[in-house]
Amino acid sequence: MAASAQQPDPEQLQHFLDRAVGDLAASYGGVMVSLGHRLGLYQAMANAGPLSPQQLARNAGCAERYVREWLNSQAAAGYVLYHPASQSYELTPEQALVLADEDSPFFMAPAWNVAASMWLDEEKTLHAFKTGSGVGWGDHHDRLYCGVSAFYRNYYQAHLVSQWLPALAGIEERLHAGANVADIGCGHGHSTLQMATAFPKSRFYGFDSHAGSIQAAQRHAERQGRAEQVRFEVARAQAYPKTGFDLICFFDCLHDMGDPLGAAKYAAEALAPGGTVMLVEPYANDRVEDNLNTVGRLFYAASTTICCAHSLSEDVGLALGAQAGEARWAGIFREAGFNSLRRAAETPFNLILEAKV
Repeated sequence: MAASAQQPDPEQLQHFLDRAVGDLAASYGGVMVSLGHRLGLYQAMANAGPLSPQQLARNAGCAERYVREWLNSQAAAGYVLYHPASQSYELTPEQALVLADEDSPFFMAPAWNVAASMWLDEEKTLHAFKTGSGVGWGDHHDRLYCGVSAFYRNYYQAHLVSQWLPALAGIEERLHAGANVADIGCGHGHSTLQMATAFPKSRFYGFDSHAGSIQAAQRHAERQGRAEQVRFEVARAQAYPKTGFDLICFFDCLHDMGDPLGAAKYAAEALAPGGTVMLVEPYANDRVEDNLNTVGRLFYAASTTICCAHSLSEDVGLALGAQAGEARWAGIFREAGFNSLRRAAETPFNLILEAKV
């Protein structure tokens, strides 16, 4: 006789339902954030003090009835303040840094484009789950590229030159003197250009297999007047010129590759004597149980639909995922011929690892 089904605990059921409803509300809220960003509503509220819906609608060039309902959604989420006495709404300085200031290191509004692309690519992900096939980076919706680029641009701006590069042994001196640097998987080139601006005597080369991203990077270089110092090319991680680089960088991309071991071996051969590889990876502990938190939830979800999916679209298809952990990377770089790999720095979102042959 079959055992009877375990009866749910009413208190635990309610607790989980509350969490699920909260997550559902947050997913709806992501749409509201995207609308607020794209319509300029947050920018119109920044440093403006309390505003009525009519004032905000006029300042942003939008219809008042929609703006009023949007404001209420933002107030319910805690993304703006509501003042009942005056029936007005206010964006605090702290909220503005996250939602309105496009140069702030805390600016997050474009990140919801990544979530939008995950929904828009759902049919491709369903097919990948059923077949075990991959979804290449270039096969995703365009909102993925602009979302990733805009989000990481400011985050790197806050940390790369001021903290991460100084944490690498002897690299700042070489960069100031004039070094050759390769940025593998450079995307739209923001990391490459930030380094080039800080170290004008050095030469920088950005390589990416996605032609659309390289075109965007070239436009950024031209607008910033860096086209002579910085060169962008379409190239895979095992096909760029081995010209003897003093520094080779992988920014949040090596785990996405089908053959990260092969890419690391290739980098070892492309380094100049005494050169360094800087590996920037999503922050992760080595055990799954130590990654079961908000940041881990974010990275595991993106890894499911983007990181593992791209890796499985390429040869080897190791699919390390975005939570590989430092110990796994140490093993890969050791096998690739590197003599050392150490944690040079860290943030709540990234591990910065230094590898030397």
